[in-house]
Amino acid sequence: MSTELNTSVGTPTHNTVVRRKKLFTRRDLTGYLFSAPLLIGIVVFSIYPMIGALILSFKKSSQSFNGEWTGLSNYQYVLTDSLFWQSIYNTFYMGILSVILGVSLSFILASLIHNISWLKWRNFFKGVYFLPNVVSLVATSILFSFLFNPGSEGLLNYVIGIVGIEPIGWFTDPKYARFSIVIMTLWGMLGYNTIIFIAALTSVPKDLYEAAEVDGANWLKKWFYITVPYLKPIIIFMVIIGTINAMKRFTDVWLIGGTAGNPAGSLMTAVLYIYRNGFLSSQMGIATAASYILFFFILVLTIVLQFTNRKSNFD
Repeated sequence: MSTELNTSVGTPTHNTVVRRKKLFTRRDLTGYLFSAPLLIGIVVFSIYPMIGALILSFKKSSQSFNGEWTGLSNYQYVLTDSLFWQSIYNTFYMGILSVILGVSLSFILASLIHNISWLKWRNFFKGVYFLPNVVSLVATSILFSFLFNPGSEGLLNYVIGIVGIEPIGWFTDPKYARFSIVIMTLWGMLGYNTIIFIAALTSVPKDLYEAAEVDGANWLKKWFYITVPYLKPIIIFMVIIGTINAMKRFTDVWLIGGTAGNPAGSLMTAVLYIYRNGFLSSQMGIATAASYILFFFILVLTIVLQFTNRKSNFD
């Protein structure tokens, strides 16, 4: 099928023939067949559960879709539940600290490792800092439960006891529990972020550093005015990924604080709140409503970070 379009460029007039590609050809059939298993998996295991959960969030249901339609009552219950807002506060508290400290420290660490001239030592530090990332989160939680034991037999309390400091309830005192989780998170995520930043540092053109040296810039100015701005998209990407992962925190706080988020609910996160309502209280309608509210928070945070990145790029 073809159509003729009369377009005028300058003074002369000529005819241009534009051929429209068919939406589906025999050549495309092979591609669709190879993509079919993946597309079917996405529909069955992602799109269908999301739609089902959305429908379930408007019903009073335990574990099936055959519940009584209640409209927005589940959302109203979640938004007026003080425990939900406490879980959101705890999630943001631990998430913001983890992302800020994790991204900044890993970027500084990556810059230091990247500047090591001897390749063997550079690879050695890469392996050392990436090693915690291959350890499962369950094993990490067990390890830090021993390190942060509230008694004097805990390794960290034993060390600070040498200098005369009283034992601290790292995971048993609400004042320290959240920050202790942040420290444990940093130990696990620091290596992964560092490897990503080291790979990104290799893409910075050396000509920029050489030009800065000619202008008399020292290493600190080169780092602030060349390295940081050049890797800003990578930094924003790591912040977005870290924020999404922080908002989905569940395994570590569940292993350490239990389903109640002890001590005193200081480790109650949004996903743990969803788990309690869905699998302990059998209130699947409330759990799915809380899931979509959490999804909305994550979506807004991602859009804000993306908008901030675009605006600063335009400036």
